[in-house]
Amino acid sequence: MKINYKNNYIQKIGLIALCSGLFVLPACKKSFLDVDPQAQQPAVTFWKTQDDATKAVNSIYANLRSNENTGFSAIAIESMAGDDAEKGSAPNDATYYNDYDNFTVSSTEGQLQGFWTGQYQNINLCNQVLDNIPAINMDATLKTRYLAEAKFVRAYSYFRLVRAYGDVPLRLNVPKDASEFNIPRTPKAQVWAAIEKDLDDAAAALPQAYPAADLGRATKGAALALHAKVAMYQQKWAQVLSLTNTVMTMGYDLYPVYQESFRTNHENNIESVFEIQCELIPSISGSATSQYSQIQGARGNTPDLGYGLNVPTATLDAAYEVGDVRRNGTILYRGETTPQGDPISQSVANPMYNEKAYVTFNQIISGFNQGAQQNVRVLRFAEVLLMNAEAANEQGDVTLAKTSLNRVRARARGGVAGVVPDVTTSDKEVLRQAIWKERFLELAMEYDRYFDVIRQGRAATVFGPKGWKAGKNEVWPIPSTEIDKSAGTLTQNPGY
Repeated sequence: MKINYKNNYIQKIGLIALCSGLFVLPACKKSFLDVDPQAQQPAVTFWKTQDDATKAVNSIYANLRSNENTGFSAIAIESMAGDDAEKGSAPNDATYYNDYDNFTVSSTEGQLQGFWTGQYQNINLCNQVLDNIPAINMDATLKTRYLAEAKFVRAYSYFRLVRAYGDVPLRLNVPKDASEFNIPRTPKAQVWAAIEKDLDDAAAALPQAYPAADLGRATKGAALALHAKVAMYQQKWAQVLSLTNTVMTMGYDLYPVYQESFRTNHENNIESVFEIQCELIPSISGSATSQYSQIQGARGNTPDLGYGLNVPTATLDAAYEVGDVRRNGTILYRGETTPQGDPISQSVANPMYNEKAYVTFNQIISGFNQGAQQNVRVLRFAEVLLMNAEAANEQGDVTLAKTSLNRVRARARGGVAGVVPDVTTSDKEVLRQAIWKERFLELAMEYDRYFDVIRQGRAATVFGPKGWKAGKNEVWPIPSTEIDKSAGTLTQNPGY
């Protein structure tokens, strides 16, 4: 069951209802402001009741499935430049994605703005909740939980921003007047600290689990796991180890069948730590907003599954060991028949597609985005185990490192003896390389590989042949529109 967002999916309250992005009022036109929002409650009558608080928090989750968060912009910023993914589709379609893959993108490219806007929309919605819910007379326990959920999503959005752009404006409250709109970039160390503070607060207040009606909301385990990931990016290995050790005691486990774990009928399973809840309600035409699956679906199939963008690379295909079930669980091949019995045509545009974004043919509903009901996996227990393995190895606990690593590899065998053998080395550097490769294979096409390689210090070697340059491509350019709107308060990243 998914969170009952339904009509709240487009709820934009307060400043977000006026404009998207960081600089809210200066970017709006008076004629736009004079139009009464349709089917939206005016902000002056909002923030009065517990029901208002519930709608506001639901709007945060609903915004996570927007295109800027999971669609065209996200694949540009978080996936396309990695060595696990490339543009795909037809050669003349969306050619701007090639600029991300070969590191020639300029600050005017539109997906940079889209991703930036999406994250600050999330943050703005979270800040509205955090500023306004404390004054509402409502159930105290629910109020505490709602504030913690907002802090989790705010931390998640700032994590995505800081690893993509480096220093970014840190806004922890709704602007109160014009003097607070135009703020400079905050040093990334301060942004990381704010993220960790939010996640500490969230983990202290969030429940470990929810009843069925609220399944999919942020949990204590999600806050701890995301905190571990944030700490990993800062090489705080003792903290990563402690946090992942805790999450490993909270009842999560690997879903037995890798390929099945990504299907819609197995969403929010025992391996799921956090996933973005997507929805398709045939009776509500506006419910199906996610394009995550449609964008990556096999182009030219019957039925047509989508645009065929963000496809696996030959490098990824060749990296899997013989017998590793994750190859067929990650890569949807031209001409194959899926385990669910769906034939992929020999005439589709590309030889491979992202199988993790695939939905079964019987779930394609005319008039809706293909696969709009497919949840987006953000944190899985497999990644918790791999973070634990990496931290344990860095801290000198080789035994624990191998135990956590080999737990992931055991599932990759698919029950077949003699394939995907356990890693047995006790050499720290060899084990480090094995863990990094396991992340490549286990988390392929999940929007992490590009940033993983950068944080590991290997980008010049891995991405250099594609044009990656040290001192520049560790981050993407700040969108030129944001710099223009700021009248120079925002500065550009070096090299752009």
